[in-house]
Amino acid sequence: METLNTALCSYGLSGRVFHAPFIDLHPGFQLAGSWERSKKLIQEDYPRVKSYPSLEALLTDDQVILVVINTPTYTHYDYTKQALLADKHVVVEKAFTTTVKEAEQLNELALKQGKKLSVYQNRRWDSDFKTVKKVIQEGLLGDIIEAEFKFQKYKPALSHKQHIEVASPGAGILNNLGPHLIDQAVHLFGMPDAIFADIRITRVRSQVDDYFELILYYDKLRVKLKAGFLVREPAPAYIIHGTKGSFHKSRADAQEQYLVAGIKPNTLDWYTEPESEYGLLHTEKDTKVIREKVKSSQGSYLGYYDAVYKSIVDNQPVAVTAEDGINVMRIIEAAIKSSNEQKVIALL
Repeated sequence: METLNTALCSYGLSGRVFHAPFIDLHPGFQLAGSWERSKKLIQEDYPRVKSYPSLEALLTDDQVILVVINTPTYTHYDYTKQALLADKHVVVEKAFTTTVKEAEQLNELALKQGKKLSVYQNRRWDSDFKTVKKVIQEGLLGDIIEAEFKFQKYKPALSHKQHIEVASPGAGILNNLGPHLIDQAVHLFGMPDAIFADIRITRVRSQVDDYFELILYYDKLRVKLKAGFLVREPAPAYIIHGTKGSFHKSRADAQEQYLVAGIKPNTLDWYTEPESEYGLLHTEKDTKVIREKVKSSQGSYLGYYDAVYKSIVDNQPVAVTAEDGINVMRIIEAAIKSSNEQKVIALL
């Protein structure tokens, strides 16, 4: 089996939790190491890997095939560009970039270099979203007329991470949690015709947006996306209504919590939701009305890296393409314009 030596651009939360465990577990990858600026931590968890003193040292390592850009959003364009020019395949965290123009330029460069470029949208492999996708694709609700996706928490205190809370390119909840919800919506329903957005600051002393509500307009469908940090008692994270019925699903995937706790994703039942979190389906089958729980699909972020491996080694389609990232950036830019001007913005 061909092995892809893979290096991370940081080993903070994202490197330790979302990337290294799955790269290390997948037989097609070899974790080469990480660029570490001050804290040297990766060798405590993976003793045989390298701690690169600089991005240049990482990019000039001829053994490295794939580079993961998991640094703050405002660095994505520059670091991804350097990695592509160094003849590396690239996985870049969300948000893809800070502007549509930057995203388009990186896509063009990847095509020119003949390299795979993928945006890390791990939430497509959440158990809850996979369950929602399955219910919709099986036609259990008929034609979808309305969908609501929410990412709500109760976090009134500001983050200690400066790049998250200081007003700067790529900061704010729309760029942080927005790409997850937007990507899921576009993945299921395609690009909308237009958008209306309400983006606000709700927490005391916050400098960046910490609440948004987006309405995506389709021909016969409306999709509402909502996120905020002042929701102590959230409603179901997914509410879908169709011509035959409805489906409610909680945001119950706990992969992140398990990984933060140091639990490795090397079990056959990773990750399986408890029965208490199964979604509620109220619809009709064969003219009979039913109201029942739906067993959740199994979630695993390993699925993302398996798709990345197959795209590089077997030249299969990239699971989350640069074009997907561009579409998310287009919606984010249109949402900001809509909120500022308080009007619907056309996308097509």
